[in-house]
Amino acid sequence: MAETFSIKKVLIANRGEIAVRVIRACRELGGIRTVAVYSDADREALHVRYADEVYRIGPPAPRESYLNIERILDVARRSGADAIHPGYGFLSERADFAQACLDEGIVFIGPPPQAIAQMGDKLAARALMQAAGVPVVPGTEPGLNDDELIAAAEKIGYPLMVKAAAGGGGKGMRIVREPGQLKSALAAAHREAEAAFGDGTIYLEKLLEGARHIEFQILADMHGNTIHLGERECSIQRRHQKLFEESPSPFMDDELRQKMGEAAIRAAQAVNYVNAGTIEFLVDADRNYYFLEMNTRLQVEHPVTELVTGVDLVKEQIRIARGRRMGPTESGVRFKGWAVECRINAEDPYNNFLPSVGQVMVHVAPTGPGVRLDSGIYAGYEVTPYYDSLLAKLITWGDTRGEALLRMRRALAEYKIMGLKTNLPFHQKLIDSTRFLAGRYDTQFVEEFMHLQEETQDPHREEVAAILATLVEHQQRQQSTQIVARPKRDASNWKWIGRWERMHR
Repeated sequence: MAETFSIKKVLIANRGEIAVRVIRACRELGGIRTVAVYSDADREALHVRYADEVYRIGPPAPRESYLNIERILDVARRSGADAIHPGYGFLSERADFAQACLDEGIVFIGPPPQAIAQMGDKLAARALMQAAGVPVVPGTEPGLNDDELIAAAEKIGYPLMVKAAAGGGGKGMRIVREPGQLKSALAAAHREAEAAFGDGTIYLEKLLEGARHIEFQILADMHGNTIHLGERECSIQRRHQKLFEESPSPFMDDELRQKMGEAAIRAAQAVNYVNAGTIEFLVDADRNYYFLEMNTRLQVEHPVTELVTGVDLVKEQIRIARGRRMGPTESGVRFKGWAVECRINAEDPYNNFLPSVGQVMVHVAPTGPGVRLDSGIYAGYEVTPYYDSLLAKLITWGDTRGEALLRMRRALAEYKIMGLKTNLPFHQKLIDSTRFLAGRYDTQFVEEFMHLQEETQDPHREEVAAILATLVEHQQRQQSTQIVARPKRDASNWKWIGRWERMHR
């Protein structure tokens, strides 16, 4: 029987919208105070404003702040925090950080260090999955040098993928379609993996053309309960970075869902997993599925699962870390409706998605039925070049996929961010895509079909943004009632959803 104990103060070893998300969960649980850490670049960040206590941890560079284990632990000691939530990214999948927390007598709100280490080594994870009876993509075994990898490539067959053994997020990955490309791809992957993860080890996997990227949310507690909370479709990607997610997947049927869910549970049990995690699969056109990797942390896209199950995953993480039984095993998981998520990034979709920096001059958030916004920005917030480009996550829910997408279409039209470039136009075009509406997409969809035309650059753009910011502030100060003329009925939305439903039959 696992020991239960209280958590009174949580340090969030992260920034941005996920830090805000954890702070809110702690407040809702009641009696849990929060500690925020920040770099010099994040002095005015939203998570700094929301937390009960705040501590500076260093200059903007991640290695000197959010990746500095000793500085974060020093704050934990000084603040008296008895638990640390790592969020995602930064130190969230560092086994040495999880172990350092435990050595300090601090609860790590995540999986055991051993599970992080085992699943963080992709080559070791492949071997574990094979032993657990979980299908894996054909590929190389660990410890091969470049000459051996070149020889193995001939046996695996082209096209194939060069992948970093450590880390994730698309770093150290290259697609190779013919033998002549392999040497240069190996060299580039080595360099990128070494720079990103401090480990240049790479391996090869067969590239599955036309594959879907489908993941299963896992929850496991210290009492031997391991469950899944359904799947998320994550195939809308660019350079292996997810842009849009939905749950359930329009590709899945009940039989495949059951098989993959059982495989996901076996995968988690193979490493004695505890807390929240995600098993990721690739599924080919013939519905054969293969283990891709396990993310031993909370996922960016976790809100879509929360909306279709009613399970607050962050609260469950804290409940499990306290040694308690998870809630869903007691009440049962009930799936209802459909949820979709757009990642809103500071990048220019008209210029190869180059990162964008600058001050958010106007921020008008969408609201209304079925709309959720997880954000770390506000009007006046400065977006810097030091961190990930994610600004916010826009999530909508509906009884059907059509209703969820229609709400997303409306929410995207309402969402206004001015002062810097964002990928909002990309998502608007995606939602109007016929192929997307029909659910006929895979991991190559964005590269093959989503090409935006060059936008006309307004030379007065920044001036207009400043004027709008002033007008928004003025409007918010007004106390008088305004009478607004009703617009003409717009029947296009009904035609739009009808078109989708006909395609979906």
